[in-house]
Amino acid sequence: MLRVKTFYLFLFSFVLLVSFAPKAGQDLISYCLFALLTAATLFMAYAINKSNQRMATNRVKSSGQLMWKRLSKNQNAMFGMVVLIILIYAALLAPFVSPHDPLETDWGALSQGMSSSHWLGTDDLGRDIFARTLFGIRVALGIGITAVILNTLIGTFLGLIAGYYGGRTDSIIMRSLEIWNSIPFILLAIAIMAALGTGVGKLILIVSLSNLMAFARIIRGSVLTVKEADYIAAARVIGISNPAIITRHIVPNCISPILVMASLSIGETILVIAGLSFLGLGIQPPMPSLGGMLSNGQQFLHDNLLMSVVPGVTILLIVLSCNLFGDGMRDALDSRLND
Repeated sequence: MLRVKTFYLFLFSFVLLVSFAPKAGQDLISYCLFALLTAATLFMAYAINKSNQRMATNRVKSSGQLMWKRLSKNQNAMFGMVVLIILIYAALLAPFVSPHDPLETDWGALSQGMSSSHWLGTDDLGRDIFARTLFGIRVALGIGITAVILNTLIGTFLGLIAGYYGGRTDSIIMRSLEIWNSIPFILLAIAIMAALGTGVGKLILIVSLSNLMAFARIIRGSVLTVKEADYIAAARVIGISNPAIITRHIVPNCISPILVMASLSIGETILVIAGLSFLGLGIQPPMPSLGGMLSNGQQFLHDNLLMSVVPGVTILLIVLSCNLFGDGMRDALDSRLND
């Protein structure tokens, strides 16, 4: 069933890829990213098919199949996953499906409600709210996922080193992270913005460094448990180097908490980005951002409620779907649960 659904998703993606091929020149990067996503769905369908064939031969379910079985039983997680897929498709295809340019102003339609030309109305400068919301989702997901990837890599590396080597190395890394974590986030954001200036790169840097303590602490705890196993002691006895033990034995057995932590952090990170933009510290105008749209819309609550409702509901939907999917991933990767 999963193979069939994934193959249908590939067919849908391939049809969209072919349909938007004439418009590829409008945003070649987005089109290439969507092509990679389409190829990834085909690869997933192939991998699932091969896994099903092996299971039919051995009659033993793989860890991935057990995880999917648990995940598919969780209706909240499936809802979150479907919403996330839709949002990712909307973000990648925004330049091709948006009816208007998000920066284009229509001086004859200032702060208007829903209409045939502007589906969700316009803001105070006559810019299409639907178009700006699409590109706002694109910005939020792009920055959020990039920041979480960096956060995961740095936090996992520090947690692995601290947990595996222990002693003074552990103390130095964890005490340094505790000092770093004690700095108020808003104060840190203001300081970095004042020193380096505003921009997408600075925002990614700020957000990716804000949650290192949580990642490092979770991974360190997992490493402390795994490194006491007999197979780790056997690997040391036969002369395998510490870096090889970490990459071949420690990391594969700590991948579950890494995936769970990363999936749960995406929603939180996007909420932080929206909050910074709301305060004027994040994405700077005229680039569309959900937090910036929400901040601007609060000034016109009596004139056009859609200016606040649309970005607010979009932020809620993104964060809720990420959290639901992250909770489902946590339960699906918990081997203590019954199948």
